[in-house]
Amino acid sequence: MDEGFRRACMEAVRRALDEDLQSWGDITSQAVIPPGTRARGRVVMREEGVVAGLPLASMTFRALGAKVSFRSLANDGEKLPAGSVIAEVEGPALGILEGERTALNFLQRLSGIATLTSLFVAKAAPHGAVILDTRKTAPGLRALEKYAVRLGGGGNHRLGLFDGVLIKNNHLSAVGGITEAVRRARAAAHHFLKIEVEVTSLAELEEALAAGADIILLDNMDEAAMTRAVEVTAGRALLEASGSMTRERLPTVAATGVHLISMGALTHSAPAVDIHLRLVK
Repeated sequence: MDEGFRRACMEAVRRALDEDLQSWGDITSQAVIPPGTRARGRVVMREEGVVAGLPLASMTFRALGAKVSFRSLANDGEKLPAGSVIAEVEGPALGILEGERTALNFLQRLSGIATLTSLFVAKAAPHGAVILDTRKTAPGLRALEKYAVRLGGGGNHRLGLFDGVLIKNNHLSAVGGITEAVRRARAAAHHFLKIEVEVTSLAELEEALAAGADIILLDNMDEAAMTRAVEVTAGRALLEASGSMTRERLPTVAATGVHLISMGALTHSAPAVDIHLRLVK
């Protein structure tokens, strides 16, 4: 885990615990559990899925300072069957219950993203297309959600507006067209940055190619148009398909020959994996 990602995780954990506990803590557990009570618990996946978020769950209990031990029994990125015990916790019962929901929220959400991504990756794999995420992430959780996409076998699109040039329809409306927008971007961007342009028609594709775009995003095109776009491009630029992607449609899109398929659904619509923590005697 690199330092930047570790800091992002710790900040997310801190915010989540502050939201749940504020300055009062777990008033229910404080009221009903005798001081000094100790407990053990198991974290169990109740359905098949790809595990993601175990380091965050561990950080959650450490951040509470409650001397709860968290022992992972699986690794992030593993695909496991229903019923798998992925971690054990032991320590003060109050500390376990204070961290339970926050730890599970991270595990359920990130495992859901990793699991959904793995399903889409499997659909595209026979055709060699790479599945990418987008910036359609929960505010404040982008680094974590993109980490989960990688665990599911997908790739990351740009992290934010700061690290990639993607000229979209509103940029084109503001400056008057693809050629001028690419010219300006090429003049302003440093030489490590690729220039990507969103197009909605084959005519716009031709203009983007002539302007020297490195990557061209085919926005909401049907499969026939994508196939033609691959033929017209003939390797002069990477082609990315995006818009209205479903698991059923994905194989036919990948079969057109596009290099990349980006999907906001990986992060904004992934169902949480059912994971629970149960205390044991």
